[in-house]
Amino acid sequence: MRVWPPFRAYLLLEGGSNGFFFLVSTVAAVYGVEVAHLNALQLVLVGTTLEATCLLFQVPTGALADALSRRLSVLIGLVLSGLGFILWGAFARFETILLAQVVWGLGYTFYDGAQRAWIADELGDAVAGRAFIRGAQAGQIGAVAGIAASAALATVDLRLPIILGGALFFALAGALWLCMPEQPRTRGDVRLVEAARRVASTVRVGLRAARGQQIVLAILGIAAIFGAASEGIDRLRDIHFLKDLALPHPWGLNPVVWFGVIQMGGLALSALAAEAAQRLLDTTSHRHMATTLAFMNVLIVVTIVLFGLATSFGVSLVLVWMVYVLRRTNTPLMAAWLNQSLDSATRATLFSLQSLADSLGQVLVGPLLGVLAAAVSIRAGIVVSGLLFAPALLLYAWTLRPSTALEEEGKL
Repeated sequence: MRVWPPFRAYLLLEGGSNGFFFLVSTVAAVYGVEVAHLNALQLVLVGTTLEATCLLFQVPTGALADALSRRLSVLIGLVLSGLGFILWGAFARFETILLAQVVWGLGYTFYDGAQRAWIADELGDAVAGRAFIRGAQAGQIGAVAGIAASAALATVDLRLPIILGGALFFALAGALWLCMPEQPRTRGDVRLVEAARRVASTVRVGLRAARGQQIVLAILGIAAIFGAASEGIDRLRDIHFLKDLALPHPWGLNPVVWFGVIQMGGLALSALAAEAAQRLLDTTSHRHMATTLAFMNVLIVVTIVLFGLATSFGVSLVLVWMVYVLRRTNTPLMAAWLNQSLDSATRATLFSLQSLADSLGQVLVGPLLGVLAAAVSIRAGIVVSGLLFAPALLLYAWTLRPSTALEEEGKL
């Protein structure tokens, strides 16, 4: 296979990884409840284990990507993620599922941040924001295909889409090993001792860069808030549908098919929203991006709280689709906003610091939301989760102060 142009390889990476992830995740909640017999607290602890792993390894793996190779980091991440998914599906035990989260989480830290830094270096900063949005669209197309396949395979066995998804991550890593390019970068001695020194140096430079830029600090704070708030809605959403809402059963549809419909509808709407963002938003303008993201933040709070309170399946379906659109559109826009303030030398590290802040929020708050859901109700856990998104509005307002906004715009 010939080496592909970077943008084409990036679309394959985003489309494939999202498609295979949704092949797994569409059935994950039903698998956890019906096969592994996990309760609400255990479901949250599964997510907390994943995020704790990301918290420990996000910065070191991001620094390795900066110091050695973003391409190699992406490939390692895909292989480890696939191994984690296979372990997850093969053994329906709480302890083994926790171990699978550790393996997958380690893989995710190798991949996350490195893929965005890689494409930004390959294409240049001027078009990186547009590439992030196009990549998100490719991911949404892949996700729809993965959801449809997952729902079909789950009618045979709930384990099948999880194990197959893991195997396909291996296949994607093999394909990208053949076709994914990487521009030559300055390299030193890559012996273990020298590599460790370069990693430590890259981390120090990344942390220094974050401390020196108000916008980067604000984005890291927003990421921590989003992480703390998102754990409740992510882990409790599906069990809320299973336990609190009466899923309709026309034509004998089982819960997995309904979750496929829910996710597919949300992703289709998200693809339309991403296209609108691609056409309408100026991803190089700090003020434009910050104002748009703040408005989306308000809508996220309102929709999640209403979802937790809703008793009608139809109303809940509309609300959860709105949450999908808002959060999936938010992710590439946040990446584009952060990218405005980064330079090539520490880009992967600072993207990883963003994910680190997200993971820290989830690890610190996630178990508390799980305890709340178990002790009070799943609805209470979701409502509190929605309200926790609100403090991010203070940081958006801070970045829009005249002095901060002018300072940032002057750097573009």
